[in-house]
Amino acid sequence: MATFLRTWSYQYPWLYDAISALAAIAVGGSDRLHRLAWQDLDLPRSAVVLDLCCAHGVVTKALTQAFDQVIGLDASPRAIARARKRVPQATYVEAFAEQMPFADATFDLVHISMALHEMTPQQRRAILAEVRRVLKPGGWFALIDFHPPEVPLFWPGMALFFWLFETETAWQLLQIDLPQQLKENKFLLERKAYVLGRSLQVLQARKPLSLIAD
Repeated sequence: MATFLRTWSYQYPWLYDAISALAAIAVGGSDRLHRLAWQDLDLPRSAVVLDLCCAHGVVTKALTQAFDQVIGLDASPRAIARARKRVPQATYVEAFAEQMPFADATFDLVHISMALHEMTPQQRRAILAEVRRVLKPGGWFALIDFHPPEVPLFWPGMALFFWLFETETAWQLLQIDLPQQLKENKFLLERKAYVLGRSLQVLQARKPLSLIAD
C-alpha cells in the first residue's frame, strides 16, 4: 500500500504543503485545518505547548502565533531541520513520540495532527500513555485524524488517498474507537467533533486534576 508519492511528499516540502493545502480546502483552508483541534481551548498565551510529530512545522507555526512557549517534536532529523527553518521561534526536539525526553507534568497542551494513523497499535498505546505522563494535571490533549466517513460520497476519495499516500496503519485506525482508547488511558474526553462527512475526527481530552479523578 502507498506509492512513490508518499516518499516524494516527505522528500519535497513543496509537495507536502501542496497536498495539505488541497486537502484543507474542504474545511475552509489550511489555516482553519491547522487550528481546528485547539483554537477554542481556554488557554493563556503563556501556556507551554507541545506539537507532537510536528513534521515540517506547518501546525507549529500556527501554534506559535497563539502561544509563546511551543516545542515541536519529531523523530525525523530532516523534518526537524525544515521545521526549524520554517518556524525558528519554536524549540525543537528530535525524539520518538512513544518515548519523550520530557519530565512528568511539563505541558499545558499536547497537540497532534494527522499522525496517529501512521502508528502501529503498539506505538499508539505507548504514545497515549506518554502524552498523559507529560501533561500537567488538567492539561489538554487535542488531536485531529482520520475517521470512517459517514457520507458514502467521501469513501472513494479517502480510499484513493490512502492508496497513494498511506500504509496499513491508516486503515487500522479506521477500525478502532479512538475516543474509547482515550478513556481507557484515563483521559477525560471533553469534546469530539467531525468534519468532512465524518472523515476527520477532532478530539479534545484532559488529564485528570488529581489521582482521585483517575
